[in-house]
Amino acid sequence: MPEQSKISAIVTTVRRGQRYTEANRALAERTAAALSIPNVPRGNDSLEEMRAAYGVDAVLVARRGLLTLVTAEGELFFHPGMSHLRIKNLLLGHGDHLVSALGLTEGMSVLDCTLGTGADAIVESFAVSASGAVTALESNALIAAVIADGLAHATGDNYDMHAAMRRIEVHHADAIDFMRAQETASFDVVYFDPMFRHPLHESAGMNALRVLADMRALTEETIAEARRVARRRVAMKERRESAEFARLGFDTLMGGKYSRIAYGVMEL
Repeated sequence: MPEQSKISAIVTTVRRGQRYTEANRALAERTAAALSIPNVPRGNDSLEEMRAAYGVDAVLVARRGLLTLVTAEGELFFHPGMSHLRIKNLLLGHGDHLVSALGLTEGMSVLDCTLGTGADAIVESFAVSASGAVTALESNALIAAVIADGLAHATGDNYDMHAAMRRIEVHHADAIDFMRAQETASFDVVYFDPMFRHPLHESAGMNALRVLADMRALTEETIAEARRVARRRVAMKERRESAEFARLGFDTLMGGKYSRIAYGVMEL
């Protein structure tokens, strides 16, 4: 298990009578087994009381057939975010800055080293289509469980988005460890979206994500491994004014002219 994702959590369900279903019970059981954490009957205790009673930082709750991660800082649950609008723009021929930065076309393979909430991976998966592949890594096991479950089971009325979601292959893994185990030139592109030290937007979901996310800066060694496993490009998302681009050797910046973020690109 990656060092950054030591688990201090339990899993439970909503209270009986509050949309409690057998599907939620089964999801809690599967999650507990997969993560090797206790599956605790809910009873009438609040989640805050359960965190205190079991001495854990987080509670995974099986709710409406999906997982929610609850911490003192907020709740993280799967939501496609802006990916549906970005896919709509691609369908209309308006383009997408990430897709352009990665140079994505149908049939390409993507290694997304920082899954996070999954929105970028969904857009990547749509762009490369069913003939391509997106492998997404998440170093924190709890975040990986919530987002992977949502990608696999969340429903809605946007067929293109949901087909893209289902194709994403999620791994709970540290990026450099995963890449070391891969053959040279095994992906077309490798992408990083490290957590910003100072967030652009605050929300309960992002607060819950940030408290558990891997906040380490990317290393030159990690970029070197990315260059080895990528055939075409390595890209990184950061604040436009960030010194990380220069430190890590990204000399080409792409993205919206007036956007606060940019994509550093290395052509291989």
